[in-house]
Parts: sequence; C-alpha cells; structure tokens
Amino acid sequence: MLALAVELARYPFDGGAAYSAERRSKTCGSTVALSFEAGLANIGLKVTACAVGQASAAIFARHCEGKSKDDIVQSADAITAWLDHGEPLPDWPDLHLIAAARDYPARHGAILLPWKAALDALSSGEEGR
Repeated sequence: MLALAVELARYPFDGGAAYSAERRSKTCGSTVALSFEAGLANIGLKVTACAVGQASAAIFARHCEGKSKDDIVQSADAITAWLDHGEPLPDWPDLHLIAAARDYPARHGAILLPWKAALDALSSGEEGR
C-alpha cells in the first residue's frame, strides 16, 4: 500500500485543468482533490489521507483515463456494494491491492474519495457548459 502512496507524485494537481473537484470523507477527514482534462486525461491529485486513501487514489489514477462518467458511476456503485454488502470485488484494475481495507469500515470513505471527486468534477463541468 505504501508503494501506491508514493506513486501519487506522478500525478501533480493542476489548478488550471478543465475539470477539478475536492472531496472530504466524513468518516475519517481524508481529502482528495483531483484535476483532469476531457476523457479523464492528465489526471492530477492532491491527497491528504491515510495510506488506504492514498493507495485508492493511485489505483484510480492508474486506470481512469478514457473512462466515461457512466463508467465511474458504475465503478463507484460496485465499490460501495463491495464495501457495504460484501459483493464481489469490483472490476477495476488493481483494486485487489487494497482489498484488506474492506474489513475496516472507517476507511471505506477514503477508498471512495477519488471516484466521488471525479463525479463531482464531471458534474460541475457539465453544468458549466
């Protein structure tokens, strides 16, 4: 998990990107700010979170490019079902690397932060057009 956290340096946040949003977990106080261009390209992250939240953000960043809003919604719903109801591990590459965190409900909010922030950014970008 710590190796994933270090990987975040590959994704510098860009305050001038076409899309950006910040999300805060109510359960643990972790925050994720992300920026990106159309098609979830050139993602940038600013993460203040535990190792689980940092790892989740890195996993999101590794595999989000080219995803649609519907893809992100479906993934977020599947991750929520996995975390809350024991559904099978969602089909998002590398998510298995943080699977052990499912046993810690206080970390569930941090796991979902990148998906929620991306949806916020995509929604605000649509409203602004």
